[in-house]
Amino acid sequence: MPDAYGAALRGPHSQLDADAIRTAYSRYAGSYDSWFGLISSAARKAAVAAVSRAPGEAVLEVGVGTGLALPLHSSEKRITGIDLSREMLALARKRAAELGLRHVEDLLEMDAQATSFEAGSFDIAVAMFVASVVPDPRALVKELRRVVKPGGKILLVNHFARESGPMWWLERAFAPASSLLGWHSDFRLEHIFAPEDLAGAKITDMKPLGLFRLVELSN
Repeated sequence: MPDAYGAALRGPHSQLDADAIRTAYSRYAGSYDSWFGLISSAARKAAVAAVSRAPGEAVLEVGVGTGLALPLHSSEKRITGIDLSREMLALARKRAAELGLRHVEDLLEMDAQATSFEAGSFDIAVAMFVASVVPDPRALVKELRRVVKPGGKILLVNHFARESGPMWWLERAFAPASSLLGWHSDFRLEHIFAPEDLAGAKITDMKPLGLFRLVELSN
């Protein structure tokens, strides 16, 4: 059976391009914390805990959004956050300033698939809830591998579609609304990771109900 999601990514009308992402998240910026922030709270905390356990100080947080994770990071880490949404970043900067988060070094408007960082700039990269948003998920992984030092840690927490069961039907029912939602509900592990990535990955189901999964890779 053809890969419907892959075809959607290749098709010019259904692809989640940068403009579609900006438009979706400019709509969500004001209400993001109250609805998605609540749903994703447990998975976000688990991802930050994994960042804290990883060796090294320099951390890149991809898709920093409104900065919900920023206060959760250890003060021993040095956080650089990037996001494509100017509205989201404005809220993240406000949060960091109001809370006096000195471990947050910079919050930048940047495309996660093509950052301006030098190779090996970070010890750890964490991408929370953005893998199914970017137009080319494998380009995201490639870029994270470039900016993280050899031996560093790459962490991704995201919703990954199931292959069967009730969630399978729900995810595919929402698939046509991808551009409106700003993310692909039928996104699977194979859409972002090559077989060799999955072979060496640690994958953990997150609460609630395994809606999100945390993927840990060594660079």
